[in-house]
Amino acid sequence: MPLGLIAGNGRFPFLVLNAALARGMDVVVAAIKEETSPEIENEGARVHWLSLGELSKLIDTFHREGVTQAVMAGQVKHKQIFSSIRPDWKLAKVLLSLGTRNTDSLIGAIAKVLADEGITLMSSTELLEPLLAKPGVLTQRAPTEQEQKDIDYGRAVARHLAQYDIGQTVVVAGSACVAVEAMEGTDETIVRAGHLMSTLNAEGDASTLARDLVVVKVAKPNQDMRFDVPVIGVKTIDTMCNAGATCLAIDAGRCLVIDGDKVVAAADSAGICIVSR
Repeated sequence: MPLGLIAGNGRFPFLVLNAALARGMDVVVAAIKEETSPEIENEGARVHWLSLGELSKLIDTFHREGVTQAVMAGQVKHKQIFSSIRPDWKLAKVLLSLGTRNTDSLIGAIAKVLADEGITLMSSTELLEPLLAKPGVLTQRAPTEQEQKDIDYGRAVARHLAQYDIGQTVVVAGSACVAVEAMEGTDETIVRAGHLMSTLNAEGDASTLARDLVVVKVAKPNQDMRFDVPVIGVKTIDTMCNAGATCLAIDAGRCLVIDGDKVVAAADSAGICIVSR
């Protein structure tokens, strides 16, 4: 039976696809027009393009291809899910049924619809277990005393937010919360924190805060590994550099480190610490 891959943006879907093909699996890609890179067509799988709101077309495509097991991989921007799509009747029915419009409730409801149609979602990390963050300090540099304080505080804040599925990332400086993630995503949260800190510094109002930012990204308390798994990559490090962030804390075993060696090398080059717990 072929494996269905519902592909969002970034490197994540490419890694899942390549891992599946390396195992000799037949893969059918459902590529999202608004998110997926066109380069997905060059990877050796059958690719079907559909818009974000076309749930019926997704199901029909998988039925036609004989897909009974699928995996979701790659980001779909939260703000796009809830503001930019034109849902077909099946997705509109799902949206109307939601008590809360967060990621878990929406994708969980879609997963149920797929299951009712004979299509089971598997863990998005099942083919990528080696890429899950190992515990410990991943870079040459360990956190400073102040960074560790910010990590501890940031984890407490992030876990509280994550239980409500608001966001998974917070940015901290000097034991003060500078930015929290909502619909904009991790990178834009870091950018916003950097901009805010730059503004404060320019106005001379940040004298009581450490200038360096610490980024904390956590999994949800009951993280469903089928979707919305925390992911970091080289772009995360680049964004941190531009924002003036010096430390990144992630959850061991529940965060994917895409292109791990390159991520660590980029962090070491920038003097950024990455710690996983």
